[in-house]
Amino acid sequence: MKRSTRIMLSIMLIIIVYIFVFFAEKYMDPFIKRILNTGFIYVILAVSLNLINGFTGQFSLGHAGFMAIGAYTSALLYMSPESKLSNFFMEPLISPLDKIHIPFFWALIVGGLMAALMGFIVGAPSLRVRGDYLAIVTYGFSEIIRSLFNNLQNITNGPLGLKGLPTYTNLWWTVSWAIVTIIVIRRIVDSSYGRALKAIRDDEVAAENLGINLFKHKVLAFVVGAFFAGIAGGLLGSLLMTIDPNSFSILFTYQIITIILLGGLGNITGSVIVAIGFAFLMEALRFVEMPMKIFGITIPGILGMRMLIFSILLMITILFFRQGLFGQREFTWEGFFRLFTKRKVSQ
Repeated sequence: MKRSTRIMLSIMLIIIVYIFVFFAEKYMDPFIKRILNTGFIYVILAVSLNLINGFTGQFSLGHAGFMAIGAYTSALLYMSPESKLSNFFMEPLISPLDKIHIPFFWALIVGGLMAALMGFIVGAPSLRVRGDYLAIVTYGFSEIIRSLFNNLQNITNGPLGLKGLPTYTNLWWTVSWAIVTIIVIRRIVDSSYGRALKAIRDDEVAAENLGINLFKHKVLAFVVGAFFAGIAGGLLGSLLMTIDPNSFSILFTYQIITIILLGGLGNITGSVIVAIGFAFLMEALRFVEMPMKIFGITIPGILGMRMLIFSILLMITILFFRQGLFGQREFTWEGFFRLFTKRKVSQ
């Protein structure tokens, strides 16, 4: 299939997605829309983390920290001065943040860039280690960010967090950023940089001997992943209308890692499908954390049961599908049309 044909088909698919968004915003149940918004935010997080963990082979646990940076930075920029005044009643917000008020789009961009900058600052020294050591370093970074945000009362409002955030996030925003994330990561993966990242993942020593600059390529993956994590954090903050440091605990990163492991490391298609399915399953399984009666016996609700179920699903996937549910099977237009051709032949 010609490249121009693939591009045209992809543009048509994007148009169909936006037609769906148009009707969903007008007619869909608000509860379902909220789950879909959460699902597309998970898509941004899963695809961006897959660039680091899946395609580059660096086990990072710092995505929640980058999300927190993006969420707080963007919120402090798009909140009105009056809203800031009502939030910072114990200790006033520092100047000039107390007067700044910019549009949501630019606030998201700045939040993403701040997260990318922190990705570089953290990634530059920590990417000299690998494996479990890198996981420990990035986990430590995420916890340091959370601790700092709990104590910087005149910047983040400490443990009280930020309340009453404007609800800009809708399907137009989440779907658009999910599409941008997929396109950017796909372009990187299909480029010479992507081939170098895969070589680093498979064998760092061999990649270095081939002349690949390990440091430059690892930092590139880390910075791009952190940027999109910051964008996702900004979108999530506006969707929930409230953020506090505990909203971005390590458990959030574990959820995203669960998604990319279920979908398949280094698989964008798997990350997208599982991320949206994960958002719906999280709501569908909410009943397991509530008290219920079985054969006349009352079973008390236990918090965290949903994640226990996902942990069992993850164990089953690792045991029987070692490369995830989708393995290395990515969506392609050639494969899509081949599927229908096979059906016709079989009939």
